[in-house]
Amino acid sequence: MVSQYGGSFWLRQFKDILLLALVGVPFSLITCPDCWEAEHMHELKYAILVSSIFWIVLAKGNSFVNHVVSLYVSWLKEPVKRLVISLAAHTGFTVLAVLFMSWMLELFLNISMGSPVFAIALSLGISLLITFVFHSRTFLLSWRNLAIESEKMKKEAITAKYESLKNQVNPHFLFNSLNTLTNLVYEDADLSARFIKKLSEVYRYVLETREKEIVRLGEELNFVRSYIFLQQIRHEDSLVFELAPDIDENSGVIPLGVQMLVENAIKHNVISGEAPLTIRIFQKENFLIIENTLKKKNILKEESSGVGLENIKARYSLLSGRAVEVSEAAALFSVKLPLLSVSANK
Repeated sequence: MVSQYGGSFWLRQFKDILLLALVGVPFSLITCPDCWEAEHMHELKYAILVSSIFWIVLAKGNSFVNHVVSLYVSWLKEPVKRLVISLAAHTGFTVLAVLFMSWMLELFLNISMGSPVFAIALSLGISLLITFVFHSRTFLLSWRNLAIESEKMKKEAITAKYESLKNQVNPHFLFNSLNTLTNLVYEDADLSARFIKKLSEVYRYVLETREKEIVRLGEELNFVRSYIFLQQIRHEDSLVFELAPDIDENSGVIPLGVQMLVENAIKHNVISGEAPLTIRIFQKENFLIIENTLKKKNILKEESSGVGLENIKARYSLLSGRAVEVSEAAALFSVKLPLLSVSANK
C-alpha cells in the first residue's frame, strides 16, 4: 500500500497540475484576446503562462483551503457557519494570491497584470467556480458517508434489539428460572406465586418493548426490579441490589439496556457468600450509572464476546449522538448511560 505522500500521490498531483495548465490555454483568450492575432502571437506564450499559473495556484490553493476548513467545520452539522467561513477563507486567499502573483510576475518576468481590480475580480470568479466544484464534491461525499453510517447504525440497532430479545428468551434463562421455581413450589407457595408473576412481567415487558426505540426509565426500572427478584431467589443474599430513590424516572432509556448491563454483571462475576455481587443504579447529572463490584469468573471467550455492550453503544449513538461511558477499576465496573428524551421516541 502506497503511503499518503508516496508515488501515487505525487503522480496524481502532477496530473492535476498538467490538466490545470491545459485549462489555462483557452482561458488566455479572456486575459489577452489580442494575443491570438497574428501581430501579437509573440505575446501568446506569456498569456498562456500567466493563465496556467493562475489556474494552478488558485485551484490547488483553494483545494488546500477547503481541506483545512473541512477539518474544523462540517457542512452537515453547521452548514451556515461553513458557508460563511468558506467564502471568507476563499476570498481572502484569492485576493492575497492574486496580489502576490501579480507582484512576482512583474518583478521576475516584467509582465504587468494591468488593473489589480480586474485581476482580482476575474480571479474571484474563477475561485467561486473552483470552490463550487470542491464544496459540491465534499458535500456529496459527506452525505454519502452519512447515509452509509446511518444504515450501518440502523442495522446495529436492529441487531441489538434482536440480541436483547434473544438474551431474555434464551433456554438458559428460562431453564434456570423454571428450575428455581420447581424447587420453590415445595417450599413456599406464596413466594412461588410471586415468582411466576415476576417471570411473566419480564417476558411481557420484552414483548411490549421490542418495537420501541426509547422507553420511560420508570418502566425499565420496574422491569429490572422483576428481573433482579428472579435472580435473588436463586442467589439469595449473595446478590445485593441498590437502586437510588432520587432517579428521574420520566427520563428515557433504550429498552432492555439497563437489564442487559445487570445481566452481564451477574453472568461475568463470581457470586457467593464469600464474594457477594453488589449492583448499584443511580443518577448523576444527565447520566444513569450502573456499576457493580468486580470479581470476574473464568468463562469461555465465545461466551463473553462483548456484543451486548457494543450494541448498547451503537443504539445510543444512533438515537442521540452521545457516547456511553465505560470504566473499569480494580474492583468496580461502571457504565454511564446518557438519559434521553421520551418525546424523541418514534
